[in-house]
Amino acid sequence: MRYISTRGGIEPLSFREAVMTGLAPDGGLLLPETVPRLPVQTLEAWKGLTYQDLAAEIFSLYADDIPEDDLRHLLTSSYASFRHPEVTPLVSLGDIYILELFHGPTLAFKDLALQFLGNLFQYLLRQNGGKMNILGATSGDTGSAAIYGVRGKENINIFILHPHRKISRIQELQMTTVPDANVFNIAVQGTFDQAQAIVKAIFNDLPFKASYSLGAINSINWARVLAQVVYYFYAYFRLASDRGGGEVLMAVPTGNFGDIFAGYLAKRMGLPIRRLILATNENNILTRFVRAGDYSLGQVVPTYSPSMDIQVASNFERYLYYLYDQDPARVKEAMAAFQETGRLSFSPEEVSSVGKDFSSTSVSREETLSTIRHFWQERRYLLDPHTAVGVRAGLLCQEDHLPLICLATAHPAKFGEAVQAAIGEKVKLPPPLMGLTDKPSRCTILPAEVEAVKAFIRSHALR
Repeated sequence: MRYISTRGGIEPLSFREAVMTGLAPDGGLLLPETVPRLPVQTLEAWKGLTYQDLAAEIFSLYADDIPEDDLRHLLTSSYASFRHPEVTPLVSLGDIYILELFHGPTLAFKDLALQFLGNLFQYLLRQNGGKMNILGATSGDTGSAAIYGVRGKENINIFILHPHRKISRIQELQMTTVPDANVFNIAVQGTFDQAQAIVKAIFNDLPFKASYSLGAINSINWARVLAQVVYYFYAYFRLASDRGGGEVLMAVPTGNFGDIFAGYLAKRMGLPIRRLILATNENNILTRFVRAGDYSLGQVVPTYSPSMDIQVASNFERYLYYLYDQDPARVKEAMAAFQETGRLSFSPEEVSSVGKDFSSTSVSREETLSTIRHFWQERRYLLDPHTAVGVRAGLLCQEDHLPLICLATAHPAKFGEAVQAAIGEKVKLPPPLMGLTDKPSRCTILPAEVEAVKAFIRSHALR
């Protein structure tokens, strides 16, 4: 399998090269040259596999330059630290199913990709004798999952940017209390979109990127998206064992379009998803795109689901590539126009095409709290605010009595203040979150400026 850029400006790369490259040198995002369409017989054969074995089957389609035994070892070791034997259990709540993605080390769905990616980076660096400085931005959960994926690993330093005082206190402490010397936290005085723009600008400075061996751990890295494809298949197979086959709906709370894009890939591969329900909070640029073809910037609004308080969805370009019939020249032109105007518009025919894959709605802060409250009072199941956004959107967008799977992206204790506001009770902390406030914290506050972040990297990077 070879990898190309959404903007068409590079020679095809191997999987290994794609992982180590992160953002393509032409500023685009990497995608496989082809997405394999799986026959029904393959889906039937995969139904009874463990999570680890299913991951190995899916990865082998896209990572054919890594020996099978090595790949299986990487996957097995990556999920060994998860607290549930199924890794991502599917919980039935009557008329809907909850796919719990928060049983990893940092209690968020990002662990499923980043535990693997950290081990993969180490594996590749050991083979080529290189060093890496990982650079990423987080709206909350990516940062801690990335840090836990590479903390203490040789020949890797990690620099994570987060918006100062715009993530939950627990999310901040999960990152800043990690004592390993290879971990560097940077709080930028701005929004997540500004932090993400800084990261992209630094990656687009190709001499700087090469000089400091920068690697990407945000969802711009293809391996992260691929790792997330696995749990869509796993959830469907668990549902099929309960209710039989047929089409399903999957509701996904999303801000950066990475998690739901993994679901779109699963659908392209042949998984019978009728539609993906794209759930947003008041920061609803993606809902406006799905429903009206309006992809235009607005002001970031603080909500109870801060990891989704995003306007510029970094993975949207990958979907745009397919919406534009895999025409990289058109993608490049569109992204240049968006950079200049902050707006993209789409024809009625394109909006109709989007509607075949997605439905969408945005969920208010009040609706978020009421959904958490209702599920706790009526079903004794506690949702975190991001998952509540997905559940509410899923229920609003249900169709034809199809089974509905809602992705639970984080443990509710990570957002204790919001949950307490909803149910009137303090949320009990699970063991991984206990004692964080008592630990020493390390973080550097910088202005939201590219040169300030570059200077910090120069001072602390491995060379």
